[in-house]
Amino acid sequence: MSKRVLIVDDAAFMRMMIKDILTKNGYDVVGEAQDGAEAVEKYKELTPDLVTMDITMPEKDGISALKDIKAINSNANIIMCSAMGQQAMVIDAIQAGAKDFIVKPFQADRVIEAISKVIG
Repeated sequence: MSKRVLIVDDAAFMRMMIKDILTKNGYDVVGEAQDGAEAVEKYKELTPDLVTMDITMPEKDGISALKDIKAINSNANIIMCSAMGQQAMVIDAIQAGAKDFIVKPFQADRVIEAISKVIG
């Protein structure tokens, strides 16, 4: 059975890019969310093996959503996605329980490397 992934990013283009990379590499994208609040709802509904979470989003940012998901499931696998220059936020995210982070613009091999390290 392929690993199930939830993609969270406020930019549809970014979600499409990650989805393309994941599906080409055999992962099953079970859902997408465009902000942190929607991410938490979708996580509860879909219980994916992994979440790719953008840090900067409207409504609820990725770090708040990460903390909410970790409160639901302390074993949740979440990889943060950030643009260059967000190192402080990435450190906050790792401290809050993120397993890894990938930097935008996405490089397919780095995305797959991070995901396979976390969920195989």
